[in-house]
Amino acid sequence: MTPEQMRERIVRYGELKPCKTAFIDAHTPGSDQKENFTIIGGGVSESPDQHVHIADTPGFNIGAAGQPPKCRNSLHVHTTAEVFFMLKGRWRFFWGRNGDAGEVTLEEGDIINIPTGIFRGFENVGTDYGMIMAILGGDDAGGGVDWAPQVIQEASAHGLVLGDNQCLYDTKRGQSLPDGVNPMPVMSEAELAKLPEYTTQQFVPHFVARYQDLMALSDQQPAKVIGPDAVLKDRPGFDVELLSRTSISNERYSVDEHEILMVMRGHWRLTWDGGEAILAPGDTCAVPPSLSHSLEPSMSGEASLYRVYSNDDEAGATHMPAAFG
Repeated sequence: MTPEQMRERIVRYGELKPCKTAFIDAHTPGSDQKENFTIIGGGVSESPDQHVHIADTPGFNIGAAGQPPKCRNSLHVHTTAEVFFMLKGRWRFFWGRNGDAGEVTLEEGDIINIPTGIFRGFENVGTDYGMIMAILGGDDAGGGVDWAPQVIQEASAHGLVLGDNQCLYDTKRGQSLPDGVNPMPVMSEAELAKLPEYTTQQFVPHFVARYQDLMALSDQQPAKVIGPDAVLKDRPGFDVELLSRTSISNERYSVDEHEILMVMRGHWRLTWDGGEAILAPGDTCAVPPSLSHSLEPSMSGEASLYRVYSNDDEAGATHMPAAFG
């Protein structure tokens, strides 16, 4: 692979292009300052203004959310996996029908694998602009998002209507639903009643992993973060590992699957036949299957990155262990 071809598979943090009209709550006070980034795949954006950096998907999508302090992402539910790790800042995640069933505060590097079928939201509770990186299950992640009824109602009061074609229309700009397009149906009380309400005590041990714990596990080998035999046991359609300075040698290797590198700390040198690149915090690199390459920290100090592999598992539901029903 030529350096030019490989450069096209690297999305630099400083070159990310945000969309501020990606979701139905884009005009809702408290949520109107958030920025959405689609890095690999179409993501879950409801706006035609969303820029997609790499269109081809490896069986999952990669995105990001950037928010200033006190800005929140409204309650929504997915039918496939939604995994976040905290790149910058301090974040509160909350869940449940009204967002009050449970909550957890996450620091930089922490990762959360949110179960399918529950309403979830998140808020920047830090003092500076924060950034979280997202992994979304399936090639078509945009087909599996529903908003809490109160979110749809409040958005309508501020001029935004979501059509059943997954597109937003701004009535304050004179837009209206096209012929043949109806408003997105609101979930019924019967549908809402079927959604589980997990407590914090039930949720956190199975779906949250702390960065410092993962760094300790990555001392001599990559820490398995999400997978059937990982810290967070699941089959979301992809596997996640954390690499640190002592996790990997500088020897060449290749894998049969798509390999996505997402740098958390430090700078990493990626080398392949014909070229090399330095990856910095917030950068995302899509390494194609069977490419012989090496990966190593290029500078002293703390170094870590999340590595995501495609697998043969179908992107599907994530459930609480049977003991919690």
